[in-house]
Amino acid sequence: MQNFPGVGVSPGRIIGTIRQMPKPVSEPPAGEQLPAGVTAEEATAALKTASRTVHDQLNARAEIASGDGKAVLEATALMATDSMLLKSAAKLIGRGTSGQRAIWEAGSSVSEMLHNLGGYMAERATDVLDVRARIVAELRGVPAPGIPSSPTPFILVAEDLAPADTATLDPEKILALLTAGGGPQSHTAIIARSLGLPAVVAATGVDQLPDGTEVYVDGAAGLITVDPDDSQRAAADQWAATASLLSAFNGTGATADGHLVPLLANVGGAKDAVAAAKLNAQGVGLFRTEFCFLERDTEPTVEEQAAAYKGVFGAFPGKKVVLRTLDAGADKPLPFLTDATEPNPALGVRGYRTDLTTPGVLERQLQAIARAERESEADVWVMAPMISTAEEAARFARLCAEAGIKTPGVMVEVPSAALTAEAILREVDFASLGTNDLTQYAMAADRQLGPLAALNTPWQPAVLRLVRLTVEGSAAEGHNKPVGVCGEAAADPALAVVLTGLGVTTLSMTARSLAAVAAVLKTVTLAEAQELARLALSAPTATEARALVREKLPVLEELGL
Repeated sequence: MQNFPGVGVSPGRIIGTIRQMPKPVSEPPAGEQLPAGVTAEEATAALKTASRTVHDQLNARAEIASGDGKAVLEATALMATDSMLLKSAAKLIGRGTSGQRAIWEAGSSVSEMLHNLGGYMAERATDVLDVRARIVAELRGVPAPGIPSSPTPFILVAEDLAPADTATLDPEKILALLTAGGGPQSHTAIIARSLGLPAVVAATGVDQLPDGTEVYVDGAAGLITVDPDDSQRAAADQWAATASLLSAFNGTGATADGHLVPLLANVGGAKDAVAAAKLNAQGVGLFRTEFCFLERDTEPTVEEQAAAYKGVFGAFPGKKVVLRTLDAGADKPLPFLTDATEPNPALGVRGYRTDLTTPGVLERQLQAIARAERESEADVWVMAPMISTAEEAARFARLCAEAGIKTPGVMVEVPSAALTAEAILREVDFASLGTNDLTQYAMAADRQLGPLAALNTPWQPAVLRLVRLTVEGSAAEGHNKPVGVCGEAAADPALAVVLTGLGVTTLSMTARSLAAVAAVLKTVTLAEAQELARLALSAPTATEARALVREKLPVLEELGL
């Protein structure tokens, strides 16, 4: 029996056959010429045939897709037969360049030109590069890049998934996600949790298995087994039977003895908020406002922002909505706000810090939030990302007050903020722990890197101590300021119990995780959660902390979590 251990990031036990994500298309050699005996006319004709095939393939997939995925596929299909692209490539072929190299160079030129035009045209630049790779793959007779198409459900395996890869990911066809790279807080992990798909990341070698291999996946244990045995088939059957128990949340998060722990949702826009409300989320613990700014060359107006924010506020009348101001920078660059040439963007001008280099954007966003709040019934709380000092917290609170925002707060994702939480929370009304970045910065480990996955887990004793310090700081001098968790750690049912025991007041997560977290929380008393927190804090390693806590929570095994 062949096993591939990895990091479990989304629970579930499932058996299925795998399909490998095609490898990225490599660049044709620079200066590659037409093969001997092939004329320019023949190469041009082959190129046109390949482009038409790619066009038809994308259109066929668009017909069975929906929503954003359908729009992405249709736009890419149009670009496959773009006359400017094909004419540019034909000119290069006429000068003796091979068909593959010609379309590669033409794609680069057209993409750069569109990017420089800005606005809507700039959005098409990535379509050109996608099409370029697909046409080269067709010319070579190899699988096209992107999510493979299949008439039957399958387990998707890849080195890792980029955000663009998920545009056409159909949860009705994908049974589970497996990657050889990535980490517990990588894009793949976040996508898997949001879709409710079992997932294992950082499983070295899994991307070498042949298509059609049958595997057993345990997304909680982080285990992949080739040719599953009878016990694993029984475990998968049991998961299928119990999964329905984890599909409904009654709208009240609490421990067995009635200690209330509101369970909130992380959302990125109105569509997410409406879906979260239908799943009985008790409010929003993290409203990411970047959706309003991304893929734009100019700052959206106050009116545009206010309209977008109202869509989220409207889904939760009378309930708390915690909004995070713009977290641009690092992996979310914005042309009008951030510097793409920074040598170390993760430690650069991002989040709240952008107000130091481009003042005014934050103040206008706060004005838009205040306007949207006045026109809605939600209880709006506003927090700034990347706060490092009490001085920054105080200034942000002043900006909120000037805009008419009543409840200012901060994200605790920089270790200095946890270490000085007492001083910071004198200046604002609440804090929310962003465990993804807090872990990354505490452990000095890029959360996207598979080799560092063992470091990049919020079970690390150092990270748990930073959580405890933040909670202790919130209670100093009788403050009793609320401290929530909005990072991915809150979606882990076992860790949710530990966080509750540490004194965290609310937990916010992808809406699909609400029912599982609620189911586990209601099996322990607050005193038991506090004891489990002490157990985790005393463990010398993250692995031991997780194992010790899970051993004391048999419900996790019963539910396959």
